[in-house]
Amino acid sequence: MITADELRRTLGPLGIWMPPPARIGIDPESYARKIEVAGFTSVWYPGVNSPDDLAAIEPALAATERLVLGTGIASVWTWRPDELAAAVRRLDTLYPGRFILGLGVSHAPAVEASGQAYVKPYSKMVQFLDELPDTGAPVVLAALGPKMLELSRDRTAGAHPYFTPPEHTAFARRVLGAAPLLVPEIAVALAQGDVGAAHARDYAQRYLRLPNYTGNLRRFGYTDADIADGGSDRLLADVVPHGPEDAQARIAAHLEAGADHVVVQILGERGQFAADDLAVLAELTSAMR
Repeated sequence: MITADELRRTLGPLGIWMPPPARIGIDPESYARKIEVAGFTSVWYPGVNSPDDLAAIEPALAATERLVLGTGIASVWTWRPDELAAAVRRLDTLYPGRFILGLGVSHAPAVEASGQAYVKPYSKMVQFLDELPDTGAPVVLAALGPKMLELSRDRTAGAHPYFTPPEHTAFARRVLGAAPLLVPEIAVALAQGDVGAAHARDYAQRYLRLPNYTGNLRRFGYTDADIADGGSDRLLADVVPHGPEDAQARIAAHLEAGADHVVVQILGERGQFAADDLAVLAELTSAMR
């Protein structure tokens, strides 16, 4: 298995986080090639909760030479550990050193919609890791709070936080220590002014309904007023910046706070992924890579 240090060197500073391409009408092979040509070293996909979901994103590996694919995340509520390990071992055999398994406990609404009770998510993750056979590929956890970060440090290659300010990245690095991989996501709207702010708020309001995220934000001093109505200007500036200068500054802030690799989600109309802005992001972040 590739080590955390080897993976850190392979990944470099920046990658892309985006919805699974087929779900938003994008060809996964051609867009993966665009990501690689633009100079980003990884692409991370959420909602990889079944063998079909994993098969749908595999073309991103087949179509590229070096691009690393991460799951952000695969839910421990929907996979059997043995089934997931076998699927990941297959990918690692075909594309050695190019797959990272991101695991997470998801959120109560999604889990309860599947007919399961969302109880003791931390214990569920511990049990899943206990039962997970060797995958051949690195595993990271979607970790926000101290207990899950400690579990990431002690049981896996590192952590993949989502919807967090740079202050959380600094906190996560302190908990993890120097060795584990730290890969935060950041969503940015590249449009300026009121248009960019609307894109950011349309995106943020979806996540500000979820207790896992709002509870984590409260740990860092954000109030109920910050969380209400799609997020205060202060919260959005910290977590979902808009405009090229602020986006660039916040991406850099995560790296300066201790991130090994920041995965950037580009936002556009209605807070959806802005696939056509990839080249703009590449130019904006060229000095970081």
